[in-house]
Amino acid sequence: MTDDIQQRLMALYPAINALDESERSQVLQQSVYLAQVPAGTVLFDEGSPCQGFPMVLAGEVRVARGNPAGRQLELYRVTAGELCVVSTSCLFGHTALMAHGQVSAAAELAVLSPAGFDRWCGNAAFRRFVFGVFADRLADLMALTEAVAFQRLDQRLASLLLGHGSSIHRTHQQLADELGTVREIVSRLLARFERSGWVSLGRERVDLLDAAALRAMATGLGP
Repeated sequence: MTDDIQQRLMALYPAINALDESERSQVLQQSVYLAQVPAGTVLFDEGSPCQGFPMVLAGEVRVARGNPAGRQLELYRVTAGELCVVSTSCLFGHTALMAHGQVSAAAELAVLSPAGFDRWCGNAAFRRFVFGVFADRLADLMALTEAVAFQRLDQRLASLLLGHGSSIHRTHQQLADELGTVREIVSRLLARFERSGWVSLGRERVDLLDAAALRAMATGLGP
């Protein structure tokens, strides 16, 4: 691993700086491999053993669960400086992966081997960092569970459209995958939003025309 890559890794994952220098250097040289992964690549599969602990230097990994019928529910996305809690859980519990990960934007990864992960987790500061991120992700997943269980799908779709600026570049299928539903329902709801004057639909994009109305829908105050 070059000095430049090592400095980038430590800047994104500051807990690595707390490791003893010899321990850090030895693991970085012997137990970490770098990978340039194109968009669309399946990084890991549900039910498979975890091959390593991915640290994202650039790009994005989408983590989701699927069912035999082909429907998916997005759990979270991992970007630079973040951790994948599915991989973490697998490594801590020595169990199979509970979801699959697919590279959604071309990614540069530093993958720590399971043995290297175990060695670094012997350091209290690194272990606290991992568990801290784990706790944050768990809170996000609890919020997702609440939304799926108690919010209407039109509310969840309105919420998903917000926070991306004036346009969101997704296909109807991608939006359906993120919501854990089918494309036909998303297309029907988007058509309703368009008739209401809230959005304008284009090829693989949705332009927001009335963010206030979408926000009211997302919070349950809309029609």
